[in-house]
Amino acid sequence: MTDTAQTQDDLREQVRARYAAAATGAGTHADGCCAGGCCGDAGCGCGTTAGDGFGATLYSLDEQAELPDAARLASLGCGNPTAVAELREGETVLDLGSGGGIDVLLSARRVGPGGKAYGVDMTDEMLDLARRNAAEAGATNVEFLAGHIEAIPLPDASVDVIISNCVINLSVDKPAALAGMHRVLRPGGRIGISDVVAGDHLSPAERAERGSYVGCIAGALSDAEYRDGLTEAGFTNVTITHAHEVADGMTSAIVRATKSS
Repeated sequence: MTDTAQTQDDLREQVRARYAAAATGAGTHADGCCAGGCCGDAGCGCGTTAGDGFGATLYSLDEQAELPDAARLASLGCGNPTAVAELREGETVLDLGSGGGIDVLLSARRVGPGGKAYGVDMTDEMLDLARRNAAEAGATNVEFLAGHIEAIPLPDASVDVIISNCVINLSVDKPAALAGMHRVLRPGGRIGISDVVAGDHLSPAERAERGSYVGCIAGALSDAEYRDGLTEAGFTNVTITHAHEVADGMTSAIVRATKSS
C-alpha cells in the first residue's frame, strides 16, 4: 500500500470516527464541521451543541419544525442546500454525506410522494440514526445507502439533483467524488451543494493552519480548484456564491453546476 493510500485511509477513519461520535451523541456536544478552528470565533455562528452548530442555525424555524429533534441536533453542515437546490415535485434527489438525514427528509417533502430522496453515508451510526429519524417522520420516499461519496452506490443517470452539506471537503479523493456526481446525474441534472471553500491565495498548508481535516477546513478546495474540478468532471454553468466566513480567507459557499443535456 502506498503512503498516499495509507494517508487517505487514515483521514477517512478519522472522519468516520468523528461522525460516529456525533451520531451517538446527537443532542450533546458534537464536534463536526464546527471543530475546524471556527467554533467560538466571532461571526462563525457555531454553538456548543450539535443543535446550535453551523447547519442547524441556517434552517428556518418552519423547516426545523418538520423534523425529528435528533435529525436537527445531528446537523453538522455549513449551509442549507435544500434552500438553493430548487427541488421540484417528482424529482429524484441524492444527498452525499447525509448524516442524520436532515436534508434528505426536507428534500423528500419537497419532491413529494412521486419523488425519491436518497442519502449516502459511510458511517454506520449515522445511517442508523437517519433511518430512525425517517421512521419517526413517517417518510416513505427516502432510502439511506451505505457507501463512500467517491464510489456512489447508484446506477448511472439515476438522479435529477445532487445536494451535499459540508462534505465534499472531507473527501479523500475529490476528483473521484466530482466524477461520480456527474455519472449518477441524468442529462440536464444539477447540483446545489453547501461547502467550505478557500480563497485562491491560500495554499494547502495555509488552509491546514486554519483548522483540521475532520473539521472541514484543511481539506477544503479553493475557488479555482472547485471550478476546475467540476469542469474537468464534465459540468457546465459552474457558480460559487460565497456566504459567511468560517476561518480567515475561507467561507461557507453554495456551489451550483449542471450536467449537459
